[in-house]
Amino acid sequence: MKDLIIKWAVPFICGAIIGLISALFVKVKALANGVQCLLRMKIIEMHDKYTERKYCPIAIKEAASRTYKAYHGLGGNDVATALYNELLELPTEKPKTDNENI
Repeated sequence: MKDLIIKWAVPFICGAIIGLISALFVKVKALANGVQCLLRMKIIEMHDKYTERKYCPIAIKEAASRTYKAYHGLGGNDVATALYNELLELPTEKPKTDNENI
């Protein structure tokens, strides 16, 4: 009787554990993909905002670097990389206009 229980219980418990681990892996992967998507959107937002202004303060560049490192660490490496690099190339000071020189 004891052997019969072990023959049925061990595979059942192992199967349940593998099923739980698989389900957890799927949820973690979905969460990572969601975070990656949010980070990509933040990079795009920063790029659009500061390229329109034609400059990017140092503090924003540092925030963009941290955002990009997290994004890249999650496997992101697409158009956001080019946008991030363009953001870093912007000057850190606001450009002077003709009206400011008067």
